[in-house]
Amino acid sequence: MNLSSYNNVSSGYRDSASTVMVKNIIILALGITINYINCLLVHCFRKQQIFYMNPRYILYIHLVVNDLIQLTTTVSLFVISYIFYRVNASVCCLILTFAIFTTQNTPLNLALMAVECYIAVCFPLRHAELCNIKRIYILIGCIWVLSSVAVMPDIFIVLATEPVRLLFSSIFCERDNLFQHPVSLQKRNISSLVYLALVWLTIFFTYFKIFFAARAANSADGNANKARNTILLHGFQLSLCMLTYVSPILSNSLIYWFPNNYTHIQFVSYIIIQIFPRFVSPIVYGLRDKVFKQYLKRYLLCGIRA
Repeated sequence: MNLSSYNNVSSGYRDSASTVMVKNIIILALGITINYINCLLVHCFRKQQIFYMNPRYILYIHLVVNDLIQLTTTVSLFVISYIFYRVNASVCCLILTFAIFTTQNTPLNLALMAVECYIAVCFPLRHAELCNIKRIYILIGCIWVLSSVAVMPDIFIVLATEPVRLLFSSIFCERDNLFQHPVSLQKRNISSLVYLALVWLTIFFTYFKIFFAARAANSADGNANKARNTILLHGFQLSLCMLTYVSPILSNSLIYWFPNNYTHIQFVSYIIIQIFPRFVSPIVYGLRDKVFKQYLKRYLLCGIRA
């Protein structure tokens, strides 16, 4: 089934008004809740020196800010697709650029956090040297450069091959509708496979090392279970984020077999791939972190009393 077939399917099987309302309420509620928690985490980070002088927290807060941008853009796209259905192609391109950038950033950021954790556990004496603040900010810049490979070539291809009137036309704001050139599709598949291999190799190497090192170091006290649970939760979140790279193939396969359920497949895929990993992130790194939890309680209590 080609792209035009998908467009026909999406046009022919639009949701009823009540279904649209329910879906949008669910998405908005999830997005606002997660972003509220993330904003509290950013506020804690800005106010406390213990956070912004620690490389681990810098990486984490970059993940939080990235998730804030990602959720805002993707939720906006979701709501716009139901309210307006078609939007100006230039506006769509701008929103998609931020959405793709931040979606690609997340697995790379988590892989970098895995490496930092690996160094802290397995090479504690060299951690301060290898993971200083300057290097962390340089690596964050590298994350954005690597993510640009996923979207910037597509924009240049559109500008070079499509007529100018496309940018002023109205389209259904979806990546496949804007970046239709065969080179873009081939580039996306290749880059996804490369990222998939690199991130998974990083995850497996670092977390098997961390798992066994943590088990050996904590075998005599009660921290072993907590260390293992943290590693498992982190691995679970990374696994969810890795779905980003296989989501086009998975969604297209499901739509091919169940074309009448196009909108429901897109809705469930969006929650699982785009929202749920961002819900796990504050729990794994924010609410389970004793220091963050302490300051979060303080700011929440101040907000309630106010």
